[in-house]
Amino acid sequence: MIAVDSSVLIDLLGDAPGADAAEAALRLALSTGPVVLCDVVLSEVTAGLGHGSEVMDALEEMGLSFSPIDQRAAIRAGEMQRKFKQRLLQTAPADAAPKTAPRSTAGAAATKAATAAKATTTAPSTEAATSTRALADFLVGAHAMLQCDGLITRDHGFFRDYFKGLKVIVPSAP
Repeated sequence: MIAVDSSVLIDLLGDAPGADAAEAALRLALSTGPVVLCDVVLSEVTAGLGHGSEVMDALEEMGLSFSPIDQRAAIRAGEMQRKFKQRLLQTAPADAAPKTAPRSTAGAAATKAATAAKATTTAPSTEAATSTRALADFLVGAHAMLQCDGLITRDHGFFRDYFKGLKVIVPSAP
């Protein structure tokens, strides 16, 4: 089972310049087994393109299915983001203090995870700001690493760096 990142689906469904490469990568993955998207990816695609039920219908029609993030992957995502923040602090100037976005107040666990996925961390320096990551990226990576056999994404550098051993599939022009 292969997971797919939101950027690939937005390229494909939004008919972006990378649509042909995204389609080729998805077709190849589907020829070898199931291709899934997690809750965070579904939320991001819906936010990017709108019409959630129509988006999911289109994805299912293409052969993709939904795979929710399990507890183990959610915990791993939090651990990986903590390591990311520690790495930023180690490279930040001593007088810079990190800032974080407000915590989610959603009640249900699934809603809380999806809302938290959109919370971002502000980097402590301008240099580090280019490497700032939302919790959503860590949730997508942990889901792919622990619940799937790989991830189709354009963001190969980040996922290879933080999720050692994850098979990263980068869409390329057919």
